[in-house]
Amino acid sequence: MNFGSVAVGSKATLSGALINSSTASVTVKGVSVNGASYAFGGLAFPLTIAPGQSVTFSGTFAPSAVGTVGGSFDFTLKSAMNQKGSRGTFKTSVGLSGTGTTAAAGQLSANPSSLAFGMVAVGGSSSQYQTVTNSGSASVSISQAAVSSAAFSVSGLSVPQTLTPGQSLTFSVAFTPQTSGTTSGNLTLTSNATNPSLAIALSGSSSSPGQLSVNPGSVDFGSVVVGQSATKTGTLTASGSSVTISSASPSTAEFALSGLALPLSLNAGQSVSYNVTFTPQMSGTTAANLSFASNAATSVVTEALSGTGAAAPTHSVDLSWDSSSAVAGYNLYRGSQASGPFNKINSTLDATTTYTDTSVQAGSTYYYVATAVDTSGVESAYSAAVSVVIPTP
Repeated sequence: MNFGSVAVGSKATLSGALINSSTASVTVKGVSVNGASYAFGGLAFPLTIAPGQSVTFSGTFAPSAVGTVGGSFDFTLKSAMNQKGSRGTFKTSVGLSGTGTTAAAGQLSANPSSLAFGMVAVGGSSSQYQTVTNSGSASVSISQAAVSSAAFSVSGLSVPQTLTPGQSLTFSVAFTPQTSGTTSGNLTLTSNATNPSLAIALSGSSSSPGQLSVNPGSVDFGSVVVGQSATKTGTLTASGSSVTISSASPSTAEFALSGLALPLSLNAGQSVSYNVTFTPQMSGTTAANLSFASNAATSVVTEALSGTGAAAPTHSVDLSWDSSSAVAGYNLYRGSQASGPFNKINSTLDATTTYTDTSVQAGSTYYYVATAVDTSGVESAYSAAVSVVIPTP
């Protein structure tokens, strides 16, 4: 029976048979095993085998050291009649051979070998990736993953988990401190590898959450003409510890925030300015809150905003001139330059010496000239131009 190569610590089993090819019964009284690495099984003795019958047995090779091992199963037999016609006892043997080889084994390695999370605010969280690799020659079964501190947690790793030779597994470890100070611990992976307990050192520090303040606490934009805008400046300041501002938004669309690129981290004592613009869409008073969300002790701080939308004022230009005798009336002209061109703005001949122009626009400059028309319909040249600047708004 040749068992071939078997890894130390493992075993191999083969089957054999005893066949009675004689014409008389044979009794197998017992078997002795020659070779410490071998074991016999499958038969109980004494055992009688009738002529022409056979029985099977098993042999097991379990090497304890590297190298070739020989041996034998030596059977003691008693036949009803020996070859000379008389009863007798004799022996027969089965040769045994096998080679013990180095056992295949798994080996776990961690990359990185430790995780340092640095400073994380109390109540905040920081995650890092961890990779374990089976660098051995046999599969490894990870049966348990345990962390020694509640401040650390593992995600993406379910156990039991088997890694074939060369296979890697990546998962994440999070540090979520609940109290200030330095925290250390271990992530321990239990497996059937040659290093059955792989410990990955974990560490992190934490501080009390910082404070975020907004100045001023309230802003009144006063009266702003509908459709126009007014802008004011505010300041955010971190104190105690660093603060990360994640989002900011006013509660109504008539107020707009600018000057901040979020998310934004402020160190303790650091300030940043921002702008708020009020653009009323209708007449009346508007109130809103500008909310800043962060990881500070107070997660949301607000600035009260208010403003009044005012209707745009209407403008007109009152014109008057000296009268001239023997005229039927006057025409009024308007242009955007002193040299013209000019467009007539009265629809009918004006017999008076006054005129009100109600079609002017805020912020514009106009130039006016007048002409006289006699009773024959002849119109005079333009008068000297008069300029008028319309206020804004």
